[in-house]
This record gives sequence, C-alpha cells and structure tokens, in this order.
Amino acid sequence: MTPENLVFDMGKFPAAIPGDRRYCKNHMWCLTDSNGQHRFGFTAYAIRLMQDVYFLEWCVNEGDTIALKQQIGNIETSKATSDLFAPIAGQLTIINGELLKDPSAINADCYTAGWLFEMAGEATNTLSPSEYHAHLTATWENTQRILKGQMHD
Repeated sequence: MTPENLVFDMGKFPAAIPGDRRYCKNHMWCLTDSNGQHRFGFTAYAIRLMQDVYFLEWCVNEGDTIALKQQIGNIETSKATSDLFAPIAGQLTIINGELLKDPSAINADCYTAGWLFEMAGEATNTLSPSEYHAHLTATWENTQRILKGQMHD
C-alpha cells in the first residue's frame, strides 16, 4: 500500500506533504532508510513561510551527539535569521555539505536535493503525514496572525 500524499492549503500556495516520510513540529520532514538513519529537511510549508533561503550555517559537526531541541545551526532567509534546533536526539552522521556552498536547493527541491542532515537515533516524536496536516490546520490561524503582525489580536 502506497502512503497517501497530502496537501496543506496555504491560501494561494499549496504545501505538499509526501506520504513516504514522518514530520516534526518544527516543520522538518524525516525519511528513515533501511539502516535506521534519519534524513531531515524543511517541509514545503516551512519553505513557503521562510521564502528564499540565503545562508545556512552549522554549529555542530558530523559525529557529534546531539540532544533533542539543541541548537544545531542558523539559517538566513528573506524573512529572518533563525536558529535551527535538532528534531530528535542522537548522533549527527552526515551534513549536506552542498547546501553550505549553495543553499538554493532548499528552496527549489526541499524533499530531495535540499535535505539538511542525517542522524542516528530514535525518531519517536515524529508525526505521520495526517498528524502533521492536523497540526498545521490547528496552528494555521495563529500563524497567519503572526505573519500579518497581529500577534495580540
């Protein structure tokens, strides 16, 4: 049985939610290979909110043991500069070095060439595609208020 692909409607911009992976509340996707390695990248939803990614920097190295929600890097986009946090605890095994040279693959192909890093560890706090879609639905109204600068309305 093939997992169902979903789409979250962001107004004029649909955000694809491929059915072959898991999702994190920090808007990263997680694809686990047959060896138990977890590859992470930004979801289409995150890319749409961030818009163009200009710069990516890591403050951790391959081989490091990472705690859940530990700061692992920084990202600069057309909207803001933000810290990046680990979506799971475990060992950071691979960083996509190509993105350090040119992060445009994050914008153009977030689910394949734009992957960020791989980790070994337990991905127990991830969401199914339908759970992630429900999370986006539950938080979308508040997200729109934040984007429009109406946080206290």
